[in-house]
Amino acid sequence: MALVLNKVVPDFEATATSNVKFSPRNYVGKKLVLYFYPKDMTPGCTTESMQFRDLFADFEAAGAVIFGVSRDNLASHDKFRSQLELPFDLIADTEEKLCHMFGVVKNKIMYGKKVKGIERSTFLVDAEGVLRHEWRGVKVAGHVEEVLEAVRKL
Repeated sequence: MALVLNKVVPDFEATATSNVKFSPRNYVGKKLVLYFYPKDMTPGCTTESMQFRDLFADFEAAGAVIFGVSRDNLASHDKFRSQLELPFDLIADTEEKLCHMFGVVKNKIMYGKKVKGIERSTFLVDAEGVLRHEWRGVKVAGHVEEVLEAVRKL
């Protein structure tokens, strides 16, 4: 089922770090930020995650919960989260169910070859479970501040 702006996000379950069984219904009453990134321990993904980490208290004060999502497994996520001291959990979408649901799997050219990869994207769900904002093809610089501003305006 595809996501549509200003519609309720369909419920789903996913496994995250800290033994969290993630489901949007568990966060009704909170704003939810889901940021999809290509791969743990890569430069852009590290920078983006650190920026979410550095503004975590501001997101929390604005009533938001943050989750990072990639195709990496839980062991990789645990290591990445620990190294960066991330105060939020990371969802392991190893089967790409969420990636397809949110439409972030794209064909990319890497070293002259076509590969399937994750397009850096962020989604903001309001306290009633409605998708309110989506950022696709994200450039890291300034992005987290823009998401925080949108959270504050909800």
